[in-house]
Amino acid sequence: MRADTSRVDPQDLNLARRNTVGDALTRTADRLPHNIAVVDGERRIDYATLEHDSEAVARGILALPHAPEQGEPVAVLMTNCYEFLPVYFGIAKSGRVALPVNYGLAPEDIAWILTDAQARTVVIDEALLPLLTAAAAAGAEVETVVVRRTAGAAEAAEASGASPLDSGLPGARTVDLAELFAAEVGEELRILIGSDDVVQCLYTSGTTANPKGALAAHSAVVMGAMTNALLLGGDWGRTPGTMLLVLPMFHVTALNTLAKPVLFTGGTLVIQQGFDPVAAIDALERERVTTFTGLPMMWGALVAEHAKRPRDLSAMDTAMYAMAQMPERILAGMDAMMPNAKIVLGSGQTEVIPATTFQRPEHRHGKNGSWGMPMPTVRVQIMGPDGELLPTGETGEIVYRGGHVTLGYWNRPDANEESFRHGWFHSGDLGHLDEEGVVWFTDRVKDIIKTGGENVSSMKVERIVADAPGVVECCVIGTEHAHWGEAVTAVVLSDRVPPLEGEGSVADGSVSAQERSRRAAQVEEEILAHVREKLSGFETPKRVEFVDALPKTTTGKIRKNVLRQQF
Repeated sequence: MRADTSRVDPQDLNLARRNTVGDALTRTADRLPHNIAVVDGERRIDYATLEHDSEAVARGILALPHAPEQGEPVAVLMTNCYEFLPVYFGIAKSGRVALPVNYGLAPEDIAWILTDAQARTVVIDEALLPLLTAAAAAGAEVETVVVRRTAGAAEAAEASGASPLDSGLPGARTVDLAELFAAEVGEELRILIGSDDVVQCLYTSGTTANPKGALAAHSAVVMGAMTNALLLGGDWGRTPGTMLLVLPMFHVTALNTLAKPVLFTGGTLVIQQGFDPVAAIDALERERVTTFTGLPMMWGALVAEHAKRPRDLSAMDTAMYAMAQMPERILAGMDAMMPNAKIVLGSGQTEVIPATTFQRPEHRHGKNGSWGMPMPTVRVQIMGPDGELLPTGETGEIVYRGGHVTLGYWNRPDANEESFRHGWFHSGDLGHLDEEGVVWFTDRVKDIIKTGGENVSSMKVERIVADAPGVVECCVIGTEHAHWGEAVTAVVLSDRVPPLEGEGSVADGSVSAQERSRRAAQVEEEILAHVREKLSGFETPKRVEFVDALPKTTTGKIRKNVLRQQF
């Protein structure tokens, strides 16, 4: 059967039926206009204002000289701030594609992304303009630069008689973001936007090769956000929760897994730029925050700060962690610090609108090492090398189906051919399903250590090493070995192994090479003794290397490729 809509204006039909990111925000603003949507420092912005500003930005983009075409990307180089949100939603409402860019990348990497995505328009913080200038010198060609000026910058420039705002890019037009915010919002913006049109392009981390741009449809993002809201307890404005957000919004976790579920259900988003344990725990108490997601090292710092000066965190309902497994000692500290909170692990990947799995509270103790249950809108299976789905308990590649899955990679037909084999999206992760349907992650395919004919999961070893005496953070890698092929090697940051003299301090001051070696040998012996009690001989690290810092991406992922080159 098929409805005859030949007499209906296509635009009317589109507006009545579509499922878009911009419309999801509008629904919240219609229902809860006076609820506080965003807290950014001293500013408290309600939903009516966020909606108005997003609509204004959409109209401002359309009014730009040589405005980007519908479906064309608009790059965003902005730190965490309120303005990021109306810029993102404004791009979505205008039918253009939001392209948030990691401002922690090198200029050459940013130039590669802007060139690959064919982005002609960039919205950027004034403080990041030197980075864009360097990217342009590395080959990026930008036509229009929309600049968010810092508070008071425009007034100060006018008072001093300084020249008008200039991006510093020869030949590029420069526009003040304030002009877009000031665009008149009148009648409804009528643009044909399909539910399956691309709304965002997020580039993967690209630690071993050039990053790939994962394209996401409007409907996929809305579905993923609402599913996350369901699992996080969003209840459509009746008792709206409050979330503290410190992870960068250019990343899929902060943008899709955290911010949108809150904003699509009428909650409040408390934004901070970067992570400071004192500022974060003070905000948790002051704003009566109900939900916070952090990396394990962030939770460790919060537990330590709470031990110094306890705060009232009784409002906390959901404490989520991601990116890595949590040491048991930190989990115990979180239990004591937040007596009313569920402590859960969320997992996923950029290409499948995370989260794809969510650890239920009842799995916290018996199955804490697992990823938890698949989300209700994502099907998860385990696939063998020939495309066969494997039975319960067998290890293979984790594959996905469902409305969350990426539309594909931009400009990469080779990667798309590889990723969609056999009618499933291939994650590149290894794992298995148990009898309850819980997903157990073994490791990334590229991170499996092959030693003496055995395959060792670096993640499994990391979970044990992380709980050893003196370990603050750790990473397990395979290093070349003449006999074993690869040797299991633990790289550890320890508060009991200080740096060499003249190289700064981790905990108790720098020391001589001889003293550092003595302390390192003692801590290594204790770590290996701890590990031998819990792992087999071939899984036990052959050696422990101590570092003063682990190399990380700006989103907190440890860069194992850098460590492999180092050791």
